[in-house]
Amino acid sequence: MTRSNPNTTQPKSGFGIGTLAGAALVAGFGIWLAFGDKLSEHSAVSPALAGAGAAAAEFSPEQRSAIEGIVKEYLIENPEILFEVQSALESKLAKEEAERTKTLVSSHAKEIYRSPGAPVAGNPDGDITVVEFFDYNCGYCKRGLADIAKLIESDDRVRVVFKEYPILREESEQAARVALAAGLQGKYWEVHRDMMATRGLVNEAVGLKIAEKHGLDLEKLKADMKGSAVQDELDRVKALTKTLSINGTPHFLIGDRAIGGAPENLHEMLAKHVAELRQEGCTYC
Repeated sequence: MTRSNPNTTQPKSGFGIGTLAGAALVAGFGIWLAFGDKLSEHSAVSPALAGAGAAAAEFSPEQRSAIEGIVKEYLIENPEILFEVQSALESKLAKEEAERTKTLVSSHAKEIYRSPGAPVAGNPDGDITVVEFFDYNCGYCKRGLADIAKLIESDDRVRVVFKEYPILREESEQAARVALAAGLQGKYWEVHRDMMATRGLVNEAVGLKIAEKHGLDLEKLKADMKGSAVQDELDRVKALTKTLSINGTPHFLIGDRAIGGAPENLHEMLAKHVAELRQEGCTYC
């Protein structure tokens, strides 16, 4: 996933082993509580402090040193606990994020899936809608183009909604305006696909050449690029991404499920979600 800084990508997890190792000494207090008997063997801490009530107690430097020593010893003897902590944390955060996404999508479903100004590809009356937030100068978005095209070509019941989210540079907004204006002449998907397939910087000049290739009225297109319909759609998407806390591209929504970035198996993931939602039912997608 590409964020507003084009040189910054989203890591798989925000918690590395180094971070976990540092945090482990803090979290290790819980380990100490679980091994209160061992603590009493290594220090002069009273048995009362070795119990659960010790959490509220204040420790002397000697007591703190004893606690840190036991935690360090435990982690050295059981380093695999760092991976267990990381796995548990990632699972917890993923579950919380999934629940948050469900709540937000449910509350803003019409804006996400049925906004009248949003360009659509695939079957406009499709039973399941896939939404993509993207930027024409996002490398990951470009990589995902083939998967989106494959989904549209292989499933004649899929409806794909595109959310122009030009966050990387000024040229990205220029390209977005060209694409949205092309949509007003019924050629959004054709222009979008060719711009996304363009290697290197995509800007207004590139977009206009592509639009000309597809036989669009360039004078009308240039006027529409500055018109209220295009500006309103850009404003709607910007407000929606703020509401949904989407700060990188590409970002996909399928029902109440989200995919951040463009994994190598993007098509398989999208197709799987689409198939499951068809079976389960989706009231707003």
